[in-house]
Amino acid sequence: MTSDSVVDADVVIVGAGVIGLAVAAELARTHSVVLVERHEAYARETSSHNSGVIHAGIYYATGSLKHRLCIAGNPALYAWCEAHHVTARRTGKLIVALDGDRDGALDAVLQQARANAVPSIEALTAAEARAMEPEVPATAALYSGSTGIVDAIGYARSLEAAARAAGALLAYRHEVRRVERLNDTFRLEVSDPDGAVSTVRCAALVNAAGHGAPALAASLGYSLDGDATKPPLRQHANRGRYYDVVAPEFARAISRPVYPLPRHDLGGLGVHLTIDTDGSLHLGPDAEWLPDDAALDYRSDDARRDEFLASAQRLLPRLRAEDIAPGQVGYRPKRNAAGEPEADFLIWHNRGYVHLGGIESPGLTASLPIAAEVARLLR
Repeated sequence: MTSDSVVDADVVIVGAGVIGLAVAAELARTHSVVLVERHEAYARETSSHNSGVIHAGIYYATGSLKHRLCIAGNPALYAWCEAHHVTARRTGKLIVALDGDRDGALDAVLQQARANAVPSIEALTAAEARAMEPEVPATAALYSGSTGIVDAIGYARSLEAAARAAGALLAYRHEVRRVERLNDTFRLEVSDPDGAVSTVRCAALVNAAGHGAPALAASLGYSLDGDATKPPLRQHANRGRYYDVVAPEFARAISRPVYPLPRHDLGGLGVHLTIDTDGSLHLGPDAEWLPDDAALDYRSDDARRDEFLASAQRLLPRLRAEDIAPGQVGYRPKRNAAGEPEADFLIWHNRGYVHLGGIESPGLTASLPIAAEVARLLR
């Protein structure tokens, strides 16, 4: 990443989610780095509005970026959390078959897991599954021993601290207004909270803006539909609501994440039971496709209580409507539209510009290898 032109920083990164922060922590060890974030602090969107699960790499197409980076990211994330005093628990996870599920569906998930070389995966009988989670009426299950949960905000905080310690400059409440390529450098116009505009010139630009990544790419002149030499950069938002289990009788009722058989056709893995690092129990997320021009509203509502309860009662039959309350809302930045096959991550480099597109699940788990891949591309 060398340039004959004068620059203010070797690299500018746009977006302070866990991906942008991980990239900043990685690159700042050897380069001058500025990270620009429009919110008042880190991890205000996708990074903090999710299940906080450390994934094992079970569901993804073999050889895809999601598969390879998740497999690498799982042990890397546990190791990082141990070294940086971030709460993470290797809880394991159950994927359960229930009455009414189609025959062979669980075996298909097991075969995909084995094709992906997922460690510590085993088939369980109904009795073995119910010994682990007595509340769940599983007819059979898979146990994933490498799955866990992490304090996502604590992890983001540790990445920010590492980036700062390595010399990165973080500019919160600053928004990119304009960006242009000038020969072998990039020039960004950035506004501060008072509306004052300043310019930053860099040799490399990393677009880790999450849902805002396509707009930033378009401002550089890239076609969002791609062409013969460039990939499509367009994204679509898929909303996931959560409900919290608030009834005291269900406190500590579940010991690990419990997933039904996946529903990739709906844009997610189906409503599942998840615990956080404090042991609280949550339901979700569901999956709802939004129009491309829809605003991302993170306020929760109670509009889907009945649907949630019906899905949750398959996993937790004793649950009643009064036992749940609306929880958080998250949005998946997806490269595929409704009805299209599940798309992979996009990590694309073009003359000093790195585009990170469609970094949905398992992006949190894969964040450290994603950062390493960006560093490799910019070397």
